[in-house]
Amino acid sequence: MKLDILAFGAHPDDVELSCAGTLIKHVDSGYACGIVDLTRGELGTRGTPAQRDQEASNAGGIMGIKIRENLNMRDGFFTNDEVHQLQVIRMIRKYKPEIILCNAIEDRHPDHARAAELVATASFLSGLVKIETFIDDTAQEAWRPRKVLHYIQDKELKPDILIDITGYMDRKWDAIRAFRTQFHNPESGEPETYISKPEFLEALRGRHLMYGKYIGVTHAEGFTTSQYLGVRHFNELL
Repeated sequence: MKLDILAFGAHPDDVELSCAGTLIKHVDSGYACGIVDLTRGELGTRGTPAQRDQEASNAGGIMGIKIRENLNMRDGFFTNDEVHQLQVIRMIRKYKPEIILCNAIEDRHPDHARAAELVATASFLSGLVKIETFIDDTAQEAWRPRKVLHYIQDKELKPDILIDITGYMDRKWDAIRAFRTQFHNPESGEPETYISKPEFLEALRGRHLMYGKYIGVTHAEGFTTSQYLGVRHFNELL
């Protein structure tokens, strides 16, 4: 299956928190989108890997994505090395996305920046024909996405591009709330964490409002990139 947009996340819920609105908007516009989670988030304080697997599946259904896979890398310990790069390359060649979205280049959680570097490296290497990869004993064709964009996570970074997600905040919030073990839930008896405090999601909503204000819309999500971005006509600008 070929995808238009493939989003990678170090942990289940990274994508939902950071770019679910963008994915949902593109799905509604007829684009084929998918998610690959690198780990099962097994080091998280709240919830179990099995619970997070189910939550990720539920969130994917809310967003309307075509596929969601998990590479079962070790939470907290994966690295940007050949073994992990080849795992990501196989996914890129399998789904041949035009656009890749991935973790923030700098963030509070060290997995996030490491995942950003890993996916960006693999995205380039995936286009090299002399790197051989296989799925089910079938050789894969080289494929390099047109653009790699990094979503913004907990740390405030200056975005290079803002995507209007006005009208999609409710469904984005539903996708986030699908991770019931992770975020504020008065009925939960698990320990409170940095992201389970109600202020965490309130701050996130405020960021989307602020990004929206910058471009004259209600809500927006931000991305950074090391690549140049272009438009064909000035009238495509908001």
